Amino acid sequence: MTLATKISADQTRIGWIGTGVMGASMCGHLIDKGFAATVYNRSQGKAQPLIDRGATWADSPRAVAEQSDVIFTIVGFPQDVRQVYLCKNDGVLAGAKAGSIVVDMTTSEPSLAVEIYQNAKQQQVHSLDAPVSGGDLGARNASLSIMIGGDADVVAALQPCFEAMGKTIVHQGPAGAGQHTKMVNQTLIATGMIGVCEALIYAHRAGLDLETVMKSVSSGAAGSWSLSNLAPRIIENNFDPGFFVEHFIKDMGIVLSESRRMGLSMPGLALAEQLYQSVKAKGYGRLGTHALTLALAEMSGIDWKDR
Repeated sequence: MTLATKISADQTRIGWIGTGVMGASMCGHLIDKGFAATVYNRSQGKAQPLIDRGATWADSPRAVAEQSDVIFTIVGFPQDVRQVYLCKNDGVLAGAKAGSIVVDMTTSEPSLAVEIYQNAKQQQVHSLDAPVSGGDLGARNASLSIMIGGDADVVAALQPCFEAMGKTIVHQGPAGAGQHTKMVNQTLIATGMIGVCEALIYAHRAGLDLETVMKSVSSGAAGSWSLSNLAPRIIENNFDPGFFVEHFIKDMGIVLSESRRMGLSMPGLALAEQLYQSVKAKGYGRLGTHALTLALAEMSGIDWKDR
């Protein structure tokens, strides 16, 4: 099975499905590089800024695939990925041409990535799983970390597209390997976010100036991406989503399911997942992951937003 086309802005038509917090910026970078884009989103209004920049609207994932050589997707949940790709009437694979490439950048189940790969291969379509890390800032700044599973020649061919969206682009192995790597990433973030939130709550209760504290702790051994990028938002009471709480709960559920399958005990992640369930129960599921601060502060009788 060979690639139908060399990937370049002047001869490759891209499709993009999912124009939310991250997808809109990522697709925008490809448009900036000169790629002609066809887009679809469940809510057309969220795709309008891309349409205003020259993208063509399509009425279904299938219609996107029919008009594209490379189709990227970044949607919400594994069930959304399954519907977008495998729906027999309107799915991506129902419209994809032999030799075309599909790239799922959603954080999803490794087993589903393998299933899509196998179904695509039967149609002589190439498939990659390429979840990303970096949140809304990484998407806007084209500095995402992209973790890729699939065939090496396809990964190599798509470098012009990946380089338009990210800074760290690593082929992790066969189909599903990108998703497994993202599960490692999410596990690292989950318990790290507990530390960031609890540390700021401690500093507040101790009467410290939070911004002054950050000058001492953010660049030393305690430093992390979450501390540098999300702690300032927490201090400012800005809990807008770079990544939704409800999507993070989904990710942790995937990791815990995979860990059970592999016979692993992951008590730290299980604790983080339960804490985030409490965040969602308080009505914060559509806020950013750093909204964990609100739930943890409440446990100590602190109204964080009114501190």
